[in-house]
Amino acid sequence: MTVLVAGSTGFIGGRLCPALEEAGHTVRAMTRHPDTYRGAGAPVRGDVGDPESLRAAMDGIEAAYYLVHSLAAADFERRDAEAARNFGRAAAEAGIGRIIYLGGLGEDGDQLSAHLRSRREVEGLLGAAGVPVTTLRAGIIVGHGGISWEITRQLVEHLPAMVTPRWVRTRTQPIAVDDVIRYLVGVLDREEATGRTFDIGGPDVLEYIDMLRRVAGIEGRPLLVVPVPLLSPRLSSAWLSLVTDVDNRTGRSLVDSMVNEVLVRDTAIRELVPFEPIGYDDAVLRALAERAGVRPSS
Repeated sequence: MTVLVAGSTGFIGGRLCPALEEAGHTVRAMTRHPDTYRGAGAPVRGDVGDPESLRAAMDGIEAAYYLVHSLAAADFERRDAEAARNFGRAAAEAGIGRIIYLGGLGEDGDQLSAHLRSRREVEGLLGAAGVPVTTLRAGIIVGHGGISWEITRQLVEHLPAMVTPRWVRTRTQPIAVDDVIRYLVGVLDREEATGRTFDIGGPDVLEYIDMLRRVAGIEGRPLLVVPVPLLSPRLSSAWLSLVTDVDNRTGRSLVDSMVNEVLVRDTAIRELVPFEPIGYDDAVLRALAERAGVRPSS
């Protein structure tokens, strides 16, 4: 197929574009700065805040990936909603057959954080103009350059001992970035995935505190963790910004989400795109190897 990737320069998009080409698809990489784009695929100018640019970018496209979010902005919910509406309308006008979106895990019945609520809202807005949306919902994605993974790695590497908020006891189901890409590429060729929502995750269900300890063990670092119940989200995000390079606003959005369990409840994707997911420890080793410039074995 000829596919458009919105968010082609990001953590996921930068990996997805070459994977789609390797699978035999023609890739159009949407970016606000096509002149400086050096990744896989043919660069095309497009801005989710500029509907006119989207119409040009989508001309002749059969399917589109949507990997855009504005987490670092103070008004990210409004921006993401407007961007999703623009993208969905443009896709409908261009006659695109399907949008594939990477969203976030979390139970609708829970009191979801603003970040997770926004991800859920975008799912609906992308398809509001009539284009079917295939949604993959993920929790923490483990891979070099991913924000959630970088928080984990930097906490372990910068602090041999830490007083942590109560969210370190929240359960999550991390997934290796390589597996996210396999799922994103895999659903493109499956007509039966059109219009459906899938949970994706790795084989391990872990508390955040377990993730920290396992990274420390892999790196051979000492780690003493003392959870305390009194650290507010505001203080937690300030703490993260002090000991990691994640800015305070992004940290606050992520901390707010860490109180929500993000677990796979539906395993239907395993039958549609069958493969054996990578375990957490192996995903960590791959992320560390990529950061060190070492090509990990497949």
